[in-house]
Amino acid sequence: MSETICKTVCQYNREPIPAEDMEKLKEIALDYSKVKDCIYHRYGGIGSLSKIYPGYTVQNEMTKSGLRAELRMPSVYFNLAVFDALGDIKSQWTRTKTKITQMIGANEHFTAEEKHYLRFVLKTPDAFAAIVNQSEINLPKALWEKYEEIGNAVDRGKLNRYLCRQVRKYNVRLHTGRPTGFSLSERAYRYADHGIYISTKQSRQRIFVPLTDNNRYCSQIYIKLDYDARNLQIKIPINVSVVNHPGYCKQVGIAFGIFDMLTTDEGHVYGECLGKYQTEYAEWIREQTGSYNRNKKDNPGRKKYHAKKRKMEERLHSYINQEINRFLRIEQPQTVYMVKMPKPSAAWQTCGVNKKINHSVSMWQRGYIRQRLEQKCQEQSIQLTEVIGKDISTECSQCKAAGIKRTGNFFCPVCGYEVSEKQNTAENVLDRGRKGAVIRK
Repeated sequence: MSETICKTVCQYNREPIPAEDMEKLKEIALDYSKVKDCIYHRYGGIGSLSKIYPGYTVQNEMTKSGLRAELRMPSVYFNLAVFDALGDIKSQWTRTKTKITQMIGANEHFTAEEKHYLRFVLKTPDAFAAIVNQSEINLPKALWEKYEEIGNAVDRGKLNRYLCRQVRKYNVRLHTGRPTGFSLSERAYRYADHGIYISTKQSRQRIFVPLTDNNRYCSQIYIKLDYDARNLQIKIPINVSVVNHPGYCKQVGIAFGIFDMLTTDEGHVYGECLGKYQTEYAEWIREQTGSYNRNKKDNPGRKKYHAKKRKMEERLHSYINQEINRFLRIEQPQTVYMVKMPKPSAAWQTCGVNKKINHSVSMWQRGYIRQRLEQKCQEQSIQLTEVIGKDISTECSQCKAAGIKRTGNFFCPVCGYEVSEKQNTAENVLDRGRKGAVIRK
């Protein structure tokens, strides 16, 4: 494993920022979003696929366009805005290709050779760009020979038209929305006097913001603005050393739950109060949402709502982190196997007639739990592996026969094995992980 990993730390202002200084920061954020919107509009379509990798062509064209001079924007902000927007466009194309790949796999009318051709094109940027732009394909000799070999076995015209239709259907143009922040390079800020000096659009003028700590960093940072409270949050990526534990040698299978956060293959439960906290949070959100919708016209604002919502989320997240730390400290795993969790879908919202239960399930902090578990395992050099989860909760972990679920327990009518449903799932997770039926990252 790597000796260091990247994590994000935050810094905050000690006192509200003066209104005049906040206006200067807001002006930078507004111009930053204008540059990003310009990049989205010009280079977010299929015609610019050949320019966005690696992106220096776009940077040169934008420098010559005169937009920076028009906005009177310092280069330290302008260039970062260009590459931030390019990163968003690349991510959007990745999401589009991933969605198309899923649709290809689910299409029963395609033969294996047709699916192979489409997947090859999606993984070959030059071929993909040429096909969606309906232009001539130019590839290096080795790739061209492979493309010809795969393409001769299928109807390329039909498949290329299918690919173009899917791109038109799933690829979307991006936009920034409300400007809430901007990135800064090392040249645009300086730590001193228990705070930070931030460059403005005026030459040789900086805004001083006192901070709540005296930590100093020397990397690209991101500033998120809160205009109403005149506050800012500084997000800094840092590299931290990975901790190695020689005594951590166990292999542990885990199963996630809504009420019990996770259960191990030995039946140990961590996060037993998660259901209580999460139910309180979900019921309060549902009650407040209904009240707000009924009295929207007469409601003066939601300041108290957002403050309490943030407080309840922090309590929930603090408890999740505490229980994950306790799990790693007590179990001392070398490898943790967990079931691959399905992505949320619209079906979750309509899976039953009880709207209260549906809303509670939709508020499940599954993504946050997984994210924090991955981060903490990386920090402590623990291997985290996902296991394919098909029929994993209905299969007996002892004899692999189909079992019966009853009142939270699992019972196997073949071998008579009876245990909690979550422990049986965790035992199957561990068994499949040891056998290698895993998803490699």
